[in-house]
Amino acid sequence: MARRQRTSDVLIKAVRRAAGIKSIDSNLDAGNGLSLFAYSNLIETMREQENVYNSALANLDRLYSEMLATERQLADMTEHMLMGVATKYGKSSVEYGMAGGVPKNQRRKGLRGESAIEPTGEEAIIARVNGNGKVKSQKL
Repeated sequence: MARRQRTSDVLIKAVRRAAGIKSIDSNLDAGNGLSLFAYSNLIETMREQENVYNSALANLDRLYSEMLATERQLADMTEHMLMGVATKYGKSSVEYGMAGGVPKNQRRKGLRGESAIEPTGEEAIIARVNGNGKVKSQKL
C-alpha cells in the first residue's frame, strides 16, 4: 500500500499568484523583503522540499515492501528449521522441544468444548457450575 504523496495547496496558490504579479511587474519590489524575486525563490524552495518529501515516501514504501518480503521468508525458514529438527531428531525428542516445538508425547487432546488443562481451585468451582447457577454432578 503506497503512502499518499503530498501536494501543497499553498504552493499551487503561490505559483498562480506569482504568475499574476509577474504579469503586472516582473521586477516588483513592495519593500521589507517583499519582492517577486524573493517570493519566487521561496516557491522554488517549497517545491524542492515537497519533491524530496515525496521521494522519501516512495523510498519508505519500497523499504517496507522489502521488509515484508524478508519477514515472509523468515517465517517460512523458521518453520522449515523446526521441521528439519523434527526430521533429524523426531517430534518426540528433547531437541524438538528445545527448537520450539511441542514434543508429540507431551501433547494432550481435549474433548470438544473442554480445555486441555484441568482447572484447579477457584477455576474448578466455577467450571462445575452450569449456566443456570446449578452445580453439575461430579463423577469421581
